[in-house]
Amino acid sequence: MPRHFFLPLIASLALGACATAPATAPVTANPPAQFEKGVVSAADPRAAEAGAEILRKGGSATDAAIAVMVALTVVEPQSSGIGGGGFFVRGTADGKVETLDGREAAPSAATPDWFLRPDGKPLGYRDAVMSGLSVGVPGNIRLAEEAHRRHGRIAWAELFEPAIRLARDGWEVTDRFHMFLGIRPKSAGHSAAGKALYFDETGKPLAVGTTLKNPELAATLEAIAQSGPEVIHEGALTPALAKHIADNTPHDRAMTQGDIARYRAKERAPLCGKYRVYRVCGMGPPSSGATTVLAILGQLEPFDLASLGAESPIAWHLFAESQRLAYADRERFLADPDFIAVPTLELVEPTYLAKRAALIDSKTTMVTAEPGLDLPPPDGMEPPENGTSHFVVIDRWGNAVSYTSTIETAFGSGLMFGGFYLNNELTDFSFLPEKDGQLIANRIEGGKRPRSSMAPTLVFGPDGKLVLAIGAAGGGTIPVQVARALIGFIDWKLPVDEALALPVLYSPGDTVSVEQGSALEAMIPALEALGHAKVKARRLPVKGNAVVVRAGALAGAADPRSEGRAISE
Repeated sequence: MPRHFFLPLIASLALGACATAPATAPVTANPPAQFEKGVVSAADPRAAEAGAEILRKGGSATDAAIAVMVALTVVEPQSSGIGGGGFFVRGTADGKVETLDGREAAPSAATPDWFLRPDGKPLGYRDAVMSGLSVGVPGNIRLAEEAHRRHGRIAWAELFEPAIRLARDGWEVTDRFHMFLGIRPKSAGHSAAGKALYFDETGKPLAVGTTLKNPELAATLEAIAQSGPEVIHEGALTPALAKHIADNTPHDRAMTQGDIARYRAKERAPLCGKYRVYRVCGMGPPSSGATTVLAILGQLEPFDLASLGAESPIAWHLFAESQRLAYADRERFLADPDFIAVPTLELVEPTYLAKRAALIDSKTTMVTAEPGLDLPPPDGMEPPENGTSHFVVIDRWGNAVSYTSTIETAFGSGLMFGGFYLNNELTDFSFLPEKDGQLIANRIEGGKRPRSSMAPTLVFGPDGKLVLAIGAAGGGTIPVQVARALIGFIDWKLPVDEALALPVLYSPGDTVSVEQGSALEAMIPALEALGHAKVKARRLPVKGNAVVVRAGALAGAADPRSEGRAISE
């Protein structure tokens, strides 16, 4: 698949700040622009075009990101959308960062035995997913509302226009979407609405190239566009949404209208750390993205990866060992900070990471990788994440948004409402509430938000200026994808498209998985010689997007293994 790369012209005007406007009216002021055009990179070209359309209207990076998120509800329904949630990281050209948490929340009646059978054993994963038990209160619309309130430049309703057209007039089924329908037909067709929408009269997935229209979703989006987020959260659709989830929940402690109405996106403190001469910022808990990315990078700081290069098995061995340490801490300590005292700053503190780095040997493998802090509670039992979509925008004023959106696994819970899939994010909680007599950090509780791997990231140079907006999709591999792209970009001086194209090595435990069909397969004997006993080549979920600032210009890229595209305004 060809790489997608865009480089606009350099503008000569000075940088201006992006103004904030109320949700009801656009800003009329036009501050000086740094760039002639902004750039959007998203996992689907039609969603990227939706964001670019908003930029052309004078919209901010925030406006464009919201338009992308809504459009992905239409054209990438298996991965993200308004039935799920996300994390929003915004940065200015001169280094100011803010983060918003739109992660889904458990119903108020949820208790730690939520996923346990009467005999005390956990439910099977699919049994939990394909029901209302897995559905968290969706957060993306509230997240979009709060982001737009702070940084929107054009009217709320305009942000929905590209998605409404796609849903009403139709979009063509792609190879990737057809593949997902084929490998997850029970999820996609779990509801009658999904079966009627995405499968033909014989029950087969719609063929590649088929024009697919979703009038029910178009009507839902029109209602949200005209009447605002309250349509979902405290308005006409709220009772029906709550009832639909409750009707599919196999006990009487289901989600209520009150749960949906109370939900709000939360501002969280951004989490930043240093790698080489760069400042790397991301989303703190309940996301484990920033802590894991910063730990992987910080533990590799003492090693000369630049000299080793991308073709060195030792470089990839070091990367694997650093992952093992970072994921050991992730599994043990990360959870919703409103419920658990997460040692966030301790996990990325330079002295601590230097001690962790001292456990890594370039010539051999650690026998075991254990958490580095002597703190309860222990890790739990969470199934792997699968779905998700990432997109980035840098606007003409130099403001960047890195936004990761998800409904968790492919087609979420399989439950459809208003033409879109509802998430299965609650299965990101531990199915077991305790281990070895101690409560697990990521256990389910009423109102709690599950731990996530999403890692929307911004990078700033030694002068404090924005250099890169990046992120990825692919469940537990997300922090690894981001970290390896940053190593490629910073240590190996690769262009951003080539950094995203690097192969993936994933080693959250004792098994090292290398991307099947990549150059890493040939390194398996060398990795085994370094002591990695379990090295396997397998298909890995890889889907990254980035926009870079270099020499006064913007360049966007998408992972060449995806259908993603970078498009300018």
